[in-house]
Amino acid sequence: MRASRQDRRRRVARRIRALIVKETLQILRDPSSYVVAFLLPALLLLLFGFGVSFDATRVRIGLVVEQPTPETTLFEASLFNSPFFEVRRAGDRRAFADDLARGRLDGVVVLPGDFSIRLHRGDTAGVQLITDGGDPNTAALATAYVQGAWQSWRERRLPDAADGQRIRVSSRVWFNPELESRRFLVPGSIAMIQMMIGSLLTALVVAREWERGTIEALLATPVGIGEFIIGKLVPNFALGLCAMAVCVAAARFVFDIPLRGSMLSLTALTAVFLLVALGLGLLISTAARTQFLASQIAMVVAFLPGLYFSGFLFEIASMPAPLRAFAAIVPARYYVRALQTIFLAGDITAVLVPCALVLLFMAAALFAATARNTKQRLD
Repeated sequence: MRASRQDRRRRVARRIRALIVKETLQILRDPSSYVVAFLLPALLLLLFGFGVSFDATRVRIGLVVEQPTPETTLFEASLFNSPFFEVRRAGDRRAFADDLARGRLDGVVVLPGDFSIRLHRGDTAGVQLITDGGDPNTAALATAYVQGAWQSWRERRLPDAADGQRIRVSSRVWFNPELESRRFLVPGSIAMIQMMIGSLLTALVVAREWERGTIEALLATPVGIGEFIIGKLVPNFALGLCAMAVCVAAARFVFDIPLRGSMLSLTALTAVFLLVALGLGLLISTAARTQFLASQIAMVVAFLPGLYFSGFLFEIASMPAPLRAFAAIVPARYYVRALQTIFLAGDITAVLVPCALVLLFMAAALFAATARNTKQRLD
């Protein structure tokens, strides 16, 4: 009895090994696999890294000086010398009205005629800023930049008149002191790429078997559902890790993103997330029999929810309650948080362990659903 059980295990291991070898050879002979594993991650990361940014490097400002004084000249010089502003000057605000309406200016700064008098008197509202509310993001950025420039200039030029404050707030930003949006967008981009590639790999591989008719030969063998899933999973898992290596190398050496955590935690979290992505692709393959349909479903089910509900681009806390509840079941949300923590903060166990546990649970649920829906018959 015991010998029979061992013999059965050996046969199962042999079939799994044969399936893995078959899948690996198919991947090595298919040029599209190299595109998916190496070219596509690098291309997508370059597009996301260079194309998506929340930073305004040059804010176009129209400066109106109604009454030139030494103080207005100093403030004007501080704006002109700042690398963040592209400044045009005029004596009347009406000179910039058309340019602001047409989007040629991001904001208009007005120094009123009594600017110097009110400044020395210690009154507030020495500067007026006019922005275009039709583009709220740009308006908010321009407002923040001008307020920062004004506050910095005022404290530097008039330290004793800075509101007469006895208590001064000293702010310090942790993990991303330069406040560069690229530093948290690039790790988020890696999560999006891994989700898309992972789900596409397995969804397309199985759909391709259906299109070529080779699935019939596979179903005629004594291969079980578990063996079939493992055989499809292992080579594509290795391919997903290759894609991850390309992304991490690009993040470090192209975008200069710091990696403050360990490679061990990064690899472990990536491996768990890849299981989720590959499991989702296998589940899609149980319903899609063509590569076109599989790719469309993968985009809708895997990529789009990750893009909108992972916290990568949009703040989840500001969403309505039903959407926040939906975001809780989006796997990319936990991987984005883990990657941003590993890259910017380090190995923080209180963040990484809960994310890993949730992803493991999702992976187990997806493989269970795949095993349940996979049929070993053609009808």
